Amino acid sequence: MSTETPESAAPPPTTRPPSAPSRRTFIATTTAAGGVIAAGGLVAGPGLLGAEEAAAAEASPSSRVSLTVNGERRTVTVDNRTSLLDLLREHLGLTGSKKGCNAGACGACTVLVDGLRVNSCLTLAVRLDGAEVTTIEGLARGERLHPLQQAFIDQDAFQCGYCTPGQIMSGVGCVKEGHTGSAAEIRESMSGNICRCGCYVKIVRAVQQATGRK
Repeated sequence: MSTETPESAAPPPTTRPPSAPSRRTFIATTTAAGGVIAAGGLVAGPGLLGAEEAAAAEASPSSRVSLTVNGERRTVTVDNRTSLLDLLREHLGLTGSKKGCNAGACGACTVLVDGLRVNSCLTLAVRLDGAEVTTIEGLARGERLHPLQQAFIDQDAFQCGYCTPGQIMSGVGCVKEGHTGSAAEIRESMSGNICRCGCYVKIVRAVQQATGRK
């Protein structure tokens, strides 16, 4: 009786899987491959990323907005997500309004919309079609400063100056709204405007001077 094992029943030859590359080998290999691909122009470079950003921009809804800014009628087409602050700074070149916290907490971006104070960083531009906007650039009349601008100089109500445009616009709104009966009322009315240099006492004095109370 034959004891030979049929060829079909023979166990499959044992194959040893290739050893996994070491971390050093893997990094060296992938780095070299990346360099080759980059040299061949196959890596997604600025051109491709720019195309993707452009496609995303085209997909974003936009609107045409007409508003009066510092007495001049302006019409622009903007992404519906554009804030009034970015419209002023990036589209109209009015950089007096500052971007501080960009969250409505510091008041550096304060402007007047139809005579009322607003944080322009929280205000969507598309909601202001037909509105009248006044920024720090629109207060002076030629070489003649607004009374509150002059009062800030007289009272030395600023140091670094970053918050000053928002402070002045808030002060103008404070006066228009009639919240200047006392120093405490002025402080309360302008409490949304932060001065990191701590010029609050002089700012209040400037508002009082502008109203003829000091």
